[in-house]
Amino acid sequence: MVGQRVVVRRVLRGETGPSGGPAMTDLLGVCTAWTGGADGLCVVQPETGEAVRIPLADIVSGKPVPPRPSVRHRVEPRAAQHHGFALFDDLETAPLGSWTLRRSAAHRARRANSCLAFGPSGLDGDAELQAVLAHYERPVVAVLSGSPEAERFLALGWRPESGDADTVFMIAGTSRALRASRRGLSSPDDDPRLEESRGPRGASAVVRVGSAASGVAACDGDWVGFRSIDVAPEHRRRGLALAVMESLLDWGAEQGATTAYLQVLADNAPALALYERLGFTEHHRYRYLVAPSRG
Repeated sequence: MVGQRVVVRRVLRGETGPSGGPAMTDLLGVCTAWTGGADGLCVVQPETGEAVRIPLADIVSGKPVPPRPSVRHRVEPRAAQHHGFALFDDLETAPLGSWTLRRSAAHRARRANSCLAFGPSGLDGDAELQAVLAHYERPVVAVLSGSPEAERFLALGWRPESGDADTVFMIAGTSRALRASRRGLSSPDDDPRLEESRGPRGASAVVRVGSAASGVAACDGDWVGFRSIDVAPEHRRRGLALAVMESLLDWGAEQGATTAYLQVLADNAPALALYERLGFTEHHRYRYLVAPSRG
């Protein structure tokens, strides 16, 4: 148990509980010491404050609990998605309650041409639905997988936009992912070339390895995101995707980004394997739904 995150229920000596019996309380923290015997103690270090020394005789129950998610994993999915707006320099956004309408003239990606519909919109009736239908020639919404919003749209006849695979939003610590990319990197025949630019949404970069591979990154605060990591079919299995990611991660670290993120289809096994190798883990899943044909 020592070294684990635990929750311990203990008796508060000298205090009376609501039912007239001994008062008890729960303590959450990391067990830093455990000594047995008649005077045995359990020492628990809460997240804040001093360590608590608990006589074993006062412990009613205790159990290990999962480690607390990292700060970046505690970011709400909608807020995480908003960082991705920086990946499209001409992206136009408009609030629809707590939803966001997104449109891009230069990019065809669904992330740039759909309504981000995470959580309730906060609008009355079906006003948000009518606004989405009116805003797009081909209405598409992004909804959290299994959410009430997803169920609502499916019940209205909306269907998965392309196949049944969810999109996985993955995050990692930038420095950790960069170290992992360097460990597995083999030098490509052509050195990656990076072109940096600054637009209305901040700094972005494009990396190309000849005509064989390329990728895009953009920063939003201390988050750096990636898209369009692409390797020509005839050049695959040469480590070029890894070379592109290493160059973009290095650029993101230079910009001060501490959190890296990307999005990949759940059925893209090779890409998932690469990103997991770099330390990326799932933050949330969502799917795109398209409106029924208007006839």
